[in-house]
Amino acid sequence: MDAHSILSAVLARGRAWLSREEGTAVIEFVILVVLLIMPMVYLIVAIMQVQAGSFAATQAVREAGRAFAQADSLRQATTDAKAATGLALADQGVEPSAAQLAVGCGSGVCLRPGSIVTATVSMKVRLPFVPDWLAQTSVGSIPITATHESPIDVYRTAS
Repeated sequence: MDAHSILSAVLARGRAWLSREEGTAVIEFVILVVLLIMPMVYLIVAIMQVQAGSFAATQAVREAGRAFAQADSLRQATTDAKAATGLALADQGVEPSAAQLAVGCGSGVCLRPGSIVTATVSMKVRLPFVPDWLAQTSVGSIPITATHESPIDVYRTAS
């Protein structure tokens, strides 16, 4: 055998070995998991956390508005609204210190029969698996704001 025929035989075997598909399923599966499934799982987990934060903020602001509207004095109303916000956030698994509550009265005089109390809760939801230093920025967290208006009962006595 000459060198040319030996080289041709080696190249033919190499082509035959490369054309086989044995063992490629594992490689395809790993590539599929890493490139497609892992980002989709992360996206789903991130959306679920933002939605949970949204539910928590909505419940907290609704309870704060109701507690404020049912109080007898402005001091009691503020205390009750903060307590209701903390309880509602804790109920949803959110740290109460992570949210800011703002309560305002549209007519300028709070707790007057027929007036409307506007409560707003603002918070940031941290994205999953984000380091602490990045979570404090707008890249690592999603801001959420919820607003609720509660009417003061027209038939209650003015305080």
